[in-house]
Amino acid sequence: MLLFFSQIVAIVSVLLLAFGYLKTEPRDISARLFFVIAFGIVCYLINGMSMAHVDPALRIDPGNWGVVLNLGINSIPGLFMLYCYYVFQDGARAPRWLIALLVVELVLDHLNYRSFRPSPFLSVQNDSTITQFLLGPVPDFIQLFFAAFAVYWTARGWRSDLVESRRFLRWVIVSVQGGLILMIVFLENYLLNSASPLYGHIQRVIVHVIAALTFVMVLSLLKFDYMTLGRVIRKVTPFVPNEHAEDALQSEVKRFNKVFREDKVYREHGLTIANLATKVDLPEYRLRALINKHLGYRNFNALLHEYRIEDASQMLADRTQRHLPVLTIALTVGYQSITPFNNAFRQMKGVTPTEFRKRALQESS
Repeated sequence: MLLFFSQIVAIVSVLLLAFGYLKTEPRDISARLFFVIAFGIVCYLINGMSMAHVDPALRIDPGNWGVVLNLGINSIPGLFMLYCYYVFQDGARAPRWLIALLVVELVLDHLNYRSFRPSPFLSVQNDSTITQFLLGPVPDFIQLFFAAFAVYWTARGWRSDLVESRRFLRWVIVSVQGGLILMIVFLENYLLNSASPLYGHIQRVIVHVIAALTFVMVLSLLKFDYMTLGRVIRKVTPFVPNEHAEDALQSEVKRFNKVFREDKVYREHGLTIANLATKVDLPEYRLRALINKHLGYRNFNALLHEYRIEDASQMLADRTQRHLPVLTIALTVGYQSITPFNNAFRQMKGVTPTEFRKRALQESS
């Protein structure tokens, strides 16, 4: 009964979170991905209620819906990876090869499911080593790869993220959601067998953990105003009287412009937000807030790229510097190699540095 109650609590909580997120941001691709992930989690929970370790009085038979449950379950790692990418890569499009790999993984998992549950529409016979390999270890490895990639993308940009709430969200996703999905994928695909007596115990623990986490998240959203970090931030922020707040802000902006723009500190190799805070003589959290709230940047690397690329564009368009190699210009504005410079330049300008220089020099002549 406790397991059944936890499953119901988890399903209801997951659906509430998904519908709430989608209602708030109906056009946001991350909200839509979160909704589909929630559907996969519900499939996982419902499928768990059909396992042999569940009491027969509470056990359900998915019947023909087993195909849908299997598809939803196996889509979770890949969709979670895409969710982390869209949330933390600031609007960048996910690589097409990753989306294609997700489709391949789902097809292989579906064929594996059908190989043990023959269907008049699609069935596969496990009669060869190659087939067993393609339908077994390959999709399992892809799922593990997706889960690990999601955690990597989430943790990768933590230091350069200027949005405090999103920095906190990164830790929640890495330590809780990503860790849980990674653990489930690894346990169920590599360590446990559904016929093992230990499988039922692990399943119970997983269900209880999901129920507890999702229920706490729902309660947190209901009490969001009381759970913000505002009070914590105010404890460490020096008090500034209202009549002097604008003067203090203007002074901070002037110091930032002097160091970052006029002295061109953005050209420094390996510049971090902590290094810049020392040079501007501001606490790091105040500098983060200044760049995010008053300059409009969500990511420190985006700020560096914009200033460096604009600086490089001026050098490339300057006829007196046409003898300088592109690599020299890239190193001058702060890049440590040509590849990240080319990628950032193409993303911002739509052309390569060489093409940009050729057009700019032709126009000037």
